[in-house]
Amino acid sequence: METWELFSIIGTISFALSGAVVAMEEDYDLFGVYILGFATAFGGGALRNLLIGYPINYLWNQTTNFTIALVAMTIIFFFPQLSNKPFKKLDILFDSIGLSAFAILGANYAMELKLPVSAVIVASVLTGIGGGIVRDLLAKRKPMVLHSEVYAFWAILVGVLIGNKFVDTNFELLLLFIVIVLLRLLSVHYNWSLPKRSFKGSTVSLNESSTQKLN
Repeated sequence: METWELFSIIGTISFALSGAVVAMEEDYDLFGVYILGFATAFGGGALRNLLIGYPINYLWNQTTNFTIALVAMTIIFFFPQLSNKPFKKLDILFDSIGLSAFAILGANYAMELKLPVSAVIVASVLTGIGGGIVRDLLAKRKPMVLHSEVYAFWAILVGVLIGNKFVDTNFELLLLFIVIVLLRLLSVHYNWSLPKRSFKGSTVSLNESSTQKLN
C-alpha cells in the first residue's frame, strides 16, 4: 500500500468517526450520523479538488473509502461503549488524526500537480480543516477553526514543510503525521490559542462616550 493511500484511509476513518460522534452528541438519528460522517470525511477533499483543479470525479471513485467510512460509523453508532463514554475526548482524538492525515494528503495532491508553495498550503489547509468546518456548520456549532485553539496552523505548517520539500520521503511523512497529531493534542490540552479581539466592550464604551458628548 502506498503512503498516500494509507493517509487517505486513516483520514477517512478518523473524520467519519469524528462526524459520527458529533452527530451522536447532538442526538441525531442513524441517517444524521451517516450524513454528518460522510460530510466530514469527504467535504474537505471536495473543496480542495474544486480549488486546485484536481479532477472532481476522483471523489466518486473512492468506493473503498466510502465503504470503510460507512462500516466505521455503523460500528460506533451501534457500539457506543467502544468510545468509553467521553465523546468529547474521542472527537478530539479522531479530529486530530484526520487533520494530520488529510493535511498531508492535500499537500501531496498539490505537489503532484506541480503547484506553487502557496497552492500547496491552501490545499493542505482545505483538506485538513474543510471537513471539520462542514461538520460543525451542519451540527449548528461555531466552526472550531474560527474560535478554538490553534487548529488551522498545523495544516499550514504541513503545507509549508511539504511545499518547500523539507519533508519528502515516506518515513518523513509518517514522522510528520505523528508530530502533527501530538501537537494538535497538546494544543487542546494546554489550550494554546491565537490572539483574540472582541468589540463587545469597546462598543459599550463608544456608546457611553457618544452619550456623554451629547449631554
